[in-house]
Amino acid sequence: MKCCIVGGGLTGLVAALSLSTDHEVVLMERRPVLGGCLSSIDRGDYTIEAFYHHCFQGDRHLLVLLDRLGLRGELEWLTGTTGYHVEGRSFPLSTPTEILSYPHMSLLDKARLGWLMLRAGRIDRSGLDDVTAKSFIQDNLGTSVYTSFFEPLLRSKFGPMQDRVSAAWLLSRIAIRSNRSPGGERLGYLRHGFASLVDRLRRAAEAEGCSVLTGTPVGAIRRDGAGWTVRDERFDAVVSTVPPQLLASMTGLPLGEVPYQGAACMTLAIDRDVTGGIYWLNMKDRAPYGAVVAHTNLVPVERYGEHLVYLASYFAGDLPEGHGDRMLSDFCQRFGVAKEEVRWHHLEVDPFAGPVYETGYHRRIPGYAHDGLYMAGMFSAPNYPERSMEGSIVAGEEVTAAVRGASHG
Repeated sequence: MKCCIVGGGLTGLVAALSLSTDHEVVLMERRPVLGGCLSSIDRGDYTIEAFYHHCFQGDRHLLVLLDRLGLRGELEWLTGTTGYHVEGRSFPLSTPTEILSYPHMSLLDKARLGWLMLRAGRIDRSGLDDVTAKSFIQDNLGTSVYTSFFEPLLRSKFGPMQDRVSAAWLLSRIAIRSNRSPGGERLGYLRHGFASLVDRLRRAAEAEGCSVLTGTPVGAIRRDGAGWTVRDERFDAVVSTVPPQLLASMTGLPLGEVPYQGAACMTLAIDRDVTGGIYWLNMKDRAPYGAVVAHTNLVPVERYGEHLVYLASYFAGDLPEGHGDRMLSDFCQRFGVAKEEVRWHHLEVDPFAGPVYETGYHRRIPGYAHDGLYMAGMFSAPNYPERSMEGSIVAGEEVTAAVRGASHG
């Protein structure tokens, strides 16, 4: 069977590698680089992800894939610290002592928060898809816990869509990040960056006979008898990894719509650490970004020769004009960085960076198979209720099984 895969992100690459073992496969990616949200910036001496990434020790399918690609030895487990930036100051919140000394929450609120952190993985989330995270926290922990701790987190992750996010997502987020050592969270990172994973996936797929085409926008996908025509080439099956609403516009089929948000992520390099050693600094103060992610407070700075920082911003609709300039100016002013101290900066914008897990999302998750057309990606069931590299890999494996099952049926 001849298969076309639309999109060269992690799900598309995993599907391409699997299907190429017994099918003819062509992968088409509109951008000049592969990886999707896992793509990287090439700085000559090193690569760095355009959007910050790390993995978790529970990512079983990712670990198996790394073994298969000969990359398991490149995986390091590092300690990621967290904190809040409040009223012009950065407060670390990784150790019990730091949390207890945090002045912007009462002891009672800290006790309530600790209770939730300990129980999140055991709470039944099946009935929480229709409950907002805001109402769940306010009803169970109180308004002050929501205002002082959770509201800035939701704002940094979902921007203007924060009040629509479900409690199922929030509890899953807490549970997945519960692997903590006394000094912080245990996070995984590949020694040479996740560009090595993308590169190995491409090479492995090509070794199985897959044709990988970058800089190749698909445009229209037309029904052609029992198959499909893509860029004047006929295929028996199409696997799309783009958002369902984009695929619907390509095919003219009623495929439904999944709520998405955009992301504007600025990577910049400076000569010094400005977050007090904290890896992930959430902004409680309002800013044109929701978090400052100091990559070189997770990965040793010596590998890069400069401190690397991400400014993470999410948006709905169109990105406001000049947003990148505002992000950089605010960061420099807020953290006392002179403009000439910024060695370089890069703004990556993706209007479909990921689904928003608003209430009722579970009922809107599309299936894999649609009469010879297949869909998989960050919107698929393995990425609910929290998207991750692990979920995208599983989605790639499951859509492959659906294609293979149809071809053998």
